[in-house]
Amino acid sequence: MYEIIKKPLVSEKNAGHAEDANTYAFEVSMEASKTEIKSAVEKAFQVKVEDVRTMICRGRYFRKQMKLGPPKHWKKALVKLKQGEKIALFEGA
Repeated sequence: MYEIIKKPLVSEKNAGHAEDANTYAFEVSMEASKTEIKSAVEKAFQVKVEDVRTMICRGRYFRKQMKLGPPKHWKKALVKLKQGEKIALFEGA
């Protein structure tokens, strides 16, 4: 479970999704599937998940001495909860 969810993504845009559409964003493992993400979020936060959307976010090249280093790609999951469910971590509690 802790290998699947790396960290929650807290930003103004994601906070707007949490208020309007009851959707929360997480950085997850690149190898994680939607069903694994769903079960990990349900187990970690004791909520019911309705839908999971995932996307691969492209990393940026970085300068390493005189060369460009390879980009670090990462996976983002948007988790929609059932009506009435909330995650206290995002609510500022």
